[in-house]
Amino acid sequence: MLHPSFRTTLLATVLLIAGALGAAAASGWMMLQDFARASRETGAAALDLSAAVQQIDERSLDMERSARQFVVLLEPALRDRYDDAHTQALVSLARIEAALPVTPAIGQWRALASQMRSALVPAPTGAAEDEVTLPAVGLSALNDIIATRVREHIDARNAALLDTLDRSREQLAWQVLGAVSLALVLALAIGWWILRPLKNVERAIVRLGEGSLETPVAVNGPSDLRQLGERLEWLRQRLADLEAHRNRVLRHVSHELKTPLASLREGIALLQDGVLGRLNTEQMEVGGILDHNARSLQERIEQLIGYNATQFDARHLELRATALRALARDVVADLKLQAQAKDVRLAVSGYAPPVRGDVAKLRIALCNLVTNGIAFSPHGGTVRVELSADDSTARIDCIDEGPGVAPEEVERIFEPFFRGSRRASRADKGNGLGLAIVREFIAAHGGSAIVVPAERGAHFRIELPHAV
Repeated sequence: MLHPSFRTTLLATVLLIAGALGAAAASGWMMLQDFARASRETGAAALDLSAAVQQIDERSLDMERSARQFVVLLEPALRDRYDDAHTQALVSLARIEAALPVTPAIGQWRALASQMRSALVPAPTGAAEDEVTLPAVGLSALNDIIATRVREHIDARNAALLDTLDRSREQLAWQVLGAVSLALVLALAIGWWILRPLKNVERAIVRLGEGSLETPVAVNGPSDLRQLGERLEWLRQRLADLEAHRNRVLRHVSHELKTPLASLREGIALLQDGVLGRLNTEQMEVGGILDHNARSLQERIEQLIGYNATQFDARHLELRATALRALARDVVADLKLQAQAKDVRLAVSGYAPPVRGDVAKLRIALCNLVTNGIAFSPHGGTVRVELSADDSTARIDCIDEGPGVAPEEVERIFEPFFRGSRRASRADKGNGLGLAIVREFIAAHGGSAIVVPAERGAHFRIELPHAV
């Protein structure tokens, strides 16, 4: 199956659209040329006919004047003048007759002119002057009829020209509409053919960015986009191999670390139990330090494995409508004993509309924030969970009365294993993963977790989009 490239397809589309619009423009230009030529010809014919009518009028006046003068004076020169005017009038009349359809007035004009000429004969010797008589009807009346017919002919030609212009304009409008429609259809078809695989490319990139590596990348359309899809599929497979290799290495490393660590802890326990002999006070203290650090090392290994699992879980959400106030009350109820042990009061206030989220993961994120507040609050302090919202976002604020977050550490506080410099005491046992998990889970919901500047204590805020 033929799969032209994006550039070839775009060039072909542009040429087709340009050809369609160019054909419409060429047709319009040809119509305009034809109309201009017809308009020139009609104008020239109208001028020629008008000039002929005017010349007939002038020659008719000359003929009638010469005839009347001949009747009075009987001068042959006057008859010759009549003949000259008659000849010129016949030439103009022939021009009009060639342009106009059959007009009876032209024949009547010729007959009357011939009748007048026949009356202009030399009088016999001794005859009375009043024997030369002219027709009672003059040429002027016939000239008016001929002029009217000429005007009607010119008006008809002009009307026909305007009708031709209207038809040409309508034809051009349909041609332009057809060309624009064809261009639009071509643009939509090619756009669909190109944008559809681009959407697939976009979705594939989003999936890769979110770490969803199970779905193969398949892109159709132009050859270069298909090639891009093949490269994305190669990248997906490569990332999947790297992810599997990372998890495999992490499992192997954790196993290799935990096995000798378990042996080390068993040996420390044997020493502390006195199996190999009773230990003095200094030896017991060293044994306690070794046992404490071995346990801390084991916790760090388990936390590292757990954080890796958390990153994987953040990409798999079971979304449903979640009431934030009920969620906040449940979290506070679960942490009530932990807060009482440190004499810290927990308070929930405000309201936020439901969000579309994974209840279990939102509970973990909020629980980490509240636990963090309890850990860093002084005895007798208060950790407040405040709910609020705006037009598009629901907010959960967790505010404690502890030492807060240093301004220079705001950007790093959500990084894995980072522990802030402001702690209630050096004995605070924080692993630096709680806030990192908060950021992972909230980002997976399309929200954000930030630090809000506060005069006292730490102020963390979770922002989530409203449920649609």
